[in-house]
Amino acid sequence: MYLRETKRRNADGTTVSYLALAYNERDPATGMPKAHIVHNFGRADLVDQEALSRLVRSISRFLDPADAITASASGQVAVLDSRPMGSAWLAGQLWERLGIAGAIAKVAAERRIDAGLVERVIFSMVANRLSVKPLSKLAGCTWVRRRAFIDGLTDVSDDACYRAMDVLIGGIAELQKTVFFSVANLLNLEVDLLFFDTTSTYWETDRLDEELEPDADDKDDDDDEGPPHAALHERGTRAYNSASKDHRPDLPQVVLGMAVTRQGIPVRVWTFGGAESDQVIIKKVKDDLGSWNLSRVIWVLDRGFTSAENRRYLQRGGGHYIVGEKLRGDSSEAALALSRPGRYHVVEGNLRVKEVRVDDGTMRDRFVICHNPERALRDAAIRGEILAHLKDKIASCDAMSATKRAEYYGALSTKPTYKRFLRRTAAGKLRIDRAAVAREAKLDGKFLLRTSDESLSAEDIALGYKALYEAERGWRDTKSTIDLRPVYHHREDRIRAHVQLCWLALLVLRVAEVEVGDTWRNIRNELDRIHLVTFASSQGTVSQRSELTPRQREILSALKLAEPPRFYDFTPAPEPPGELEAPVVL
Repeated sequence: MYLRETKRRNADGTTVSYLALAYNERDPATGMPKAHIVHNFGRADLVDQEALSRLVRSISRFLDPADAITASASGQVAVLDSRPMGSAWLAGQLWERLGIAGAIAKVAAERRIDAGLVERVIFSMVANRLSVKPLSKLAGCTWVRRRAFIDGLTDVSDDACYRAMDVLIGGIAELQKTVFFSVANLLNLEVDLLFFDTTSTYWETDRLDEELEPDADDKDDDDDEGPPHAALHERGTRAYNSASKDHRPDLPQVVLGMAVTRQGIPVRVWTFGGAESDQVIIKKVKDDLGSWNLSRVIWVLDRGFTSAENRRYLQRGGGHYIVGEKLRGDSSEAALALSRPGRYHVVEGNLRVKEVRVDDGTMRDRFVICHNPERALRDAAIRGEILAHLKDKIASCDAMSATKRAEYYGALSTKPTYKRFLRRTAAGKLRIDRAAVAREAKLDGKFLLRTSDESLSAEDIALGYKALYEAERGWRDTKSTIDLRPVYHHREDRIRAHVQLCWLALLVLRVAEVEVGDTWRNIRNELDRIHLVTFASSQGTVSQRSELTPRQREILSALKLAEPPRFYDFTPAPEPPGELEAPVVL
């Protein structure tokens, strides 16, 4: 059906147009289309324009948004807004698929609050962690309102963010367990090996828990008067740590622990006090995951957790471990393992391994010596540079007085790099320790592993420990891509909630990377080329996404996701005043 215009020439030579509502039908006799008139509107210059407009609006209510906009394309179209939507939309789809949305809604429902709103607010904070520039909670509210696409949430306040964080941390234990089993079932995760690593971070505050008001997060810091740093020591969860890995001993520290699978999926994240011992950390981590009734698990940890007490605790309940041993430590077993002869065999690339036995007792451990020839060459080259610098530094010290030489030796000894290769003769002269150099040369390219498991081959042990890189990569992504810092929270529960938000962001990020086979940076950069454009015409307003590129379709296909809806939020234009009930008169 269409609007048909016919023209007639009058006797005086003028032309008059007539409008009619018509449709075509093929004549069975001639096979030619024939117009059938449904209604005559009369002369085009005398037609009721408002009646035609009402007819168009009435029809538009039953059209697809695309057809409605196309129908009005001949009119003026105004672009009202445009914002990237691709990465946030993808994160939202994975959020639902991994069961995170349902788990949060379940936790929130127990609080007698708007569970759907809380879930959306928490997702908005996670989506912001995944964006190009993660922001504070306050700035994130503006981001949601003006720059981001969060399906189901167009505005949020900082107070709503804080309340949602309180709900999150209040039910985090149940949430972590629910999300873990949901992700494990969905992705068929292998949890026979769990990699654990720790890091530390700091917060931009000069006060500890005792000096804080309950709602300190919701207030401005400028008027706060905290005690001098000298008066602050190990109290509360956050402690000032002179051995800060971040080189910020002036700020309160916390220790974070992360367990990941061999695929790099973060299972769980813990927050510990800034000066917590490794024994306390290991006990807490093993007990927490033990309550999930996982099957046989082998823990993979770095050299910082290799104490006998930690190893014994990991073996409780049938557990096992693979830990790195310090090559230059005080362990007699490690020294004995390194001295044992044996033949290396190649595992992959430049990695060679050999297994040695130290004790034939019932509680014996297996030791695997790993050797990388390329790394050995690099170690030798670095040592050569160190020795050359050291030789230059001590070349003229023989001419010094005994007192000056002793002081100079003390100064050089403060640098571990030099101290390792420096010795004093009986006469007090400084020389390079050639015996120490020879000992170090024997360790070039090597690292030593220790395991309690008898079922793994030496190759599996070496490759398993090598995969500990996934946990370390998790921390790098958390601190760089997700921007764990800076954080200005003061309350302990809000600090822990912020860490858990970063864990949820890392979980979504890592699942996307594993499924697509590309980095989140590349995925995000490609998908954020998808924009949601809001424009208005005489028929109303509509939000429409841009067309997808072949690469964007590849990413969605790898994740088994359908294309995003093409249209959002179609709102027909309001009827003119006084015409809400006016019928369409033909």
